[in-house]
Amino acid sequence: MQIISDGPYLLFDRNKWAKLRKSEPMTLTEDEIQQLKGINEELSIDEVRDIYLPLSRLLNYYVNSTKSRQAVMMNFLHEELIKIPFIIGVAGSVSVGKSTSSRVLQALLSRWKENNRVALVTTDGFLYPNAVLKERELMSKKGFPESYDIHQLLRFVSDIKSGKPEVKAPKYSHLSYDILPDEQIVISPPPDILILEGLNVLQSQVDYPKQEKQGTFVSDFLDFSIYVDAEEHYLEEWFLNRFMKFRETAFNDPKSYFYSVSKLSEQEAQAMAFNAWREINSKNLHKNILPTRERAHLILHKGEKHQVDYVKLRK
Repeated sequence: MQIISDGPYLLFDRNKWAKLRKSEPMTLTEDEIQQLKGINEELSIDEVRDIYLPLSRLLNYYVNSTKSRQAVMMNFLHEELIKIPFIIGVAGSVSVGKSTSSRVLQALLSRWKENNRVALVTTDGFLYPNAVLKERELMSKKGFPESYDIHQLLRFVSDIKSGKPEVKAPKYSHLSYDILPDEQIVISPPPDILILEGLNVLQSQVDYPKQEKQGTFVSDFLDFSIYVDAEEHYLEEWFLNRFMKFRETAFNDPKSYFYSVSKLSEQEAQAMAFNAWREINSKNLHKNILPTRERAHLILHKGEKHQVDYVKLRK
């Protein structure tokens, strides 16, 4: 197989990447795949077989290599080997399908006999509560770097990487559009792999406002990073379609933060969604998210119907 070089990356079209699955068996059923996909997303068994099975195979090599390196170090230090979770970061724009990619990888990796415990946490839980965002006049910048409690997020990944027997993370509700003050995600015992999914996982010093400057970043704790990519016209289309789908479903719940949206006319709702994309998500994409793409170890590029058309793997 002739591999094309693209700067610091190796470039694979869909067919070449699919061949790297080798003889790895499909471990998910059609029903399981349907349960993993997000609102308004396409996810077929072909996509899992051609894209995610080869990726899970690659990640398994990385995980085993890291475990071997840790064992060598502990042997050298004459220390008892402790489980240090392998952390995978999944980044990308709003509406690109990060959550679906993360759930598929969690399901596949957990079926490798060496990695039976795979945890998944999103950085949504590390957003400041709405009360804090309102006080700081940041509600319209939810998802921007300054809207996250980065110190709490750093403590979380640091505790995970230190192998602590129990680590807790805040829980976010997309229904109330806020942090749930009385609920937490408890990770115990330490997982073999942690998938950390969010807009900001690849950001570094240059991406944070002056008051948040520090020497350590979430990306410093990642063992492998993935950026899910797509052209902006697709991202906008997917965002608008998802928003309108939510208007018909989740937003109809009186407990939903966006309940009032369900009462708008279709034209009014579309105008609201378009404004949210243009004034919030597109600006965040260009200023804070897209500049982190080339920091990723691997880029999954999507085309029409959320199908990956090429993959870039850092050399």
